[in-house]
Amino acid sequence: MSLFTRAGFDAQLGQFPGVSFVDQWEARVAKVGGKVFCLLSDAAPHRLVFKSGEASFDILTALDGVDQAPYFAKRQWVSVTQDAPLGEDDLSAYIARSHALVASGLTKKLRAELGIPTG
Repeated sequence: MSLFTRAGFDAQLGQFPGVSFVDQWEARVAKVGGKVFCLLSDAAPHRLVFKSGEASFDILTALDGVDQAPYFAKRQWVSVTQDAPLGEDDLSAYIARSHALVASGLTKKLRAELGIPTG
């Protein structure tokens, strides 16, 4: 199931610990501990927006179909279109990293409550 569909987005991201979903900003938003780690735009062409590490940000934004995410760019967030040269496995790995990056900023107590490893 494609990450660029709401069903695929919910199914794949819902497997991460502590994830909740909300509809806001004309998008389907995935959060961990109340903090955004990925979103799927409602309007076509659909875009995935997620946090990346510094090195990944430079690599990703050099690709066609990948841009700095508006409103998030200073914090190394990217916006990816369906025609970007990234497969579902690559996207899934980047989104898992986004989840881990955002979750690492949560308190140990909250991570433990959400079932996220704290060590």
